This record gives sequence, C-alpha cells and structure tokens, in this order.
Amino acid sequence: MRWWDIDPVLELEKDLFPEDAWSRGMFWSELAHSRGPEANRRYLVAESAGRIVGYAGLVASGDQADIQTIAVARDHQGTGLGARLLVELLRAATAFECHEVMLECRVDNVRAQKLYERFGFVPIGFRRGYYQPGNVDALVMRLTTGPDSGPAASDGGPAAGSPSVQGTDNND
Repeated sequence: MRWWDIDPVLELEKDLFPEDAWSRGMFWSELAHSRGPEANRRYLVAESAGRIVGYAGLVASGDQADIQTIAVARDHQGTGLGARLLVELLRAATAFECHEVMLECRVDNVRAQKLYERFGFVPIGFRRGYYQPGNVDALVMRLTTGPDSGPAASDGGPAAGSPSVQGTDNND
C-alpha cells in the first residue's frame, strides 16, 4: 500500500466497516511506519482490473506481530483473496522474525474466524466492547510457531486471473 492507495482504501473501508472505519490519518500513520530501515509495518493492497479490491496490514514488535486489518470487497468475498492477503501478512511476520501472530476479530464475523482457524489461529480470549461505536466484542486469536518454522503459510502462488497483491517493502 502506498499513499496514493489511501483514498480507494478509505472507500472500501467505509463500505465494509461503516461504524468503525479507520480514518485517513490512521492509514497515513501506519504507512509512515512501513518504509525505511526502522519499518515495523507491512501494508498490502489487492487489485483487480485496476481497482483495489482488498487490503491488509500488520505491525511487528519484538517476536510478536499483530494483524491490524484484512478487508476484501464484497464482490470478491469467497474467492480466496482473504486467504491470500493473510498468507502475505504471515510471510511478513516471518520476515520480521515474529514467532507469534495476534489478531482481533468481531465475534459476529464467523467467516473471518473460520479463515483464521484454517491457518492455525486459536481463540485465546475476548475484548468486551472493543469495536465502537457498536459496542461489539472482539475475539482475540493467536498463532504461535517455533523459532525455526516461522508462521508463513504457502498457498502455492496466485491463481490465474486472481487479483494481484502488492505491498510496502520490509527493508530487511
């Protein structure tokens, strides 16, 4: 994700998360930490026919990474794009040498929970009223790997005709 992707990402964000959408400033702040030698963020966009149809982001701190967001346009949900974005975030976690990946997921987002479980994430708790202003609880999930294995998953590469996933450089 680059600065010029923020406007189309915001449109998608507001469509998918109308009550708790991130602001322009939040995306700018995240991207400010995704470049250069001290980078500790990885943000990606997925494009199809010149349109952003998904995005995802991760922050790394020590040996732990936190998935900040994964979003897929409504007309691309169920196509495997969410899994491809997750794979790229897990590869980034490996590049950052993280051995634990955390995330929060709305308790009412069963589709996302099933995706994360397929990749080995396990529920470890709840954050009451985490998503505001709707006061929706978050399910906290964690993926833990050994220091030698890393959390990256292999998806066998992109399928023909599937959206391309592009992101920021890790500079490692």
